Amino acid sequence: MAMLQLCPVYEQTPLHVMPAFAGDLGVGALMVKDETRRMRLGSFKALGGVFAVAQMIEDASGATDLNSEQARTAAASMTFITASAGNHGLSVAAGARIFGARGVIVLCSAVPEGFAERIRKTGSEVVRVDGSYEDSVQYAIDAAEQNNWLLLADGSWGGYTERPALIMEGYTVLAEECRRELETAGTWPTHVFVQAGVGGLASTLAAHIRLHWPTQPQIIVVEPEAAPCLLKSVQAGQLTRAEGPTSNMGRLDCKDASLIAFEALRQDADLFVTVTDDNAETASRMYASNGIQTTQSGAAPLAALQELDPGPDARCLLIATEGPEAA
Repeated sequence: MAMLQLCPVYEQTPLHVMPAFAGDLGVGALMVKDETRRMRLGSFKALGGVFAVAQMIEDASGATDLNSEQARTAAASMTFITASAGNHGLSVAAGARIFGARGVIVLCSAVPEGFAERIRKTGSEVVRVDGSYEDSVQYAIDAAEQNNWLLLADGSWGGYTERPALIMEGYTVLAEECRRELETAGTWPTHVFVQAGVGGLASTLAAHIRLHWPTQPQIIVVEPEAAPCLLKSVQAGQLTRAEGPTSNMGRLDCKDASLIAFEALRQDADLFVTVTDDNAETASRMYASNGIQTTQSGAAPLAALQELDPGPDARCLLIATEGPEAA
């Protein structure tokens, strides 16, 4: 957490306890970790990209003070490139701006223009590519190699794991914030529902729970029906692409899982489930009526909770991963 606290806008996000909403859902308790305003970027992703950029600048410069001339000189020579469905790119762009590096963010045609505009305002360059998210990932890989830039993808694959692991290390801040609040309250969840795109957040949270929580919940990983890349990979015993139509859960609409996430979650998760676009939309409206403004991606765990109906004794933790500006 110390590295992220160098960021001037870092502060802990709330963990809402919502008894009335829990009653409506037929569960004993409902806790929602609200990431909709995280670090003014409006998503948990702010933790990953900013942290990784800062760590890579520290490693390259050898300086522990990222405001030092040594660190700023190193940062000025570094270009970070990544493909993104929106929030990760915004986080990398913000990290580049904060610490004085250059950012190049590759977006496929499905990413809303609102994201592109927000990224441009940080000073990073936006590159639009035709095709899918996976096409934007390949473009970023190729551009990094051709230009000697630093690829900072949030997915991982054979031979590319170290930098995605840095991003996931940033996500441990969210997990530790939850642990501290739950420990103070003395009430631990029986069920944790966490959404997955490539799986970075889900695997980080699950690993932290298995290592550090004294009371172990059931961990349920939630994916769009159109993009169950982790579910298919776990069923096959190896990374497996999930072919399917475009989902309205845009930040979760990833057809290829992260290698690191897959290896971790097949050990740490208890259940993998999918939700439909319609149910995610309904869940988003339910959140709004209870004071939390989030997208279909942010509401996917709520949709899964309703489908599974864990019962009146269940104490459920959900993550509202992004604010409405991500739509």
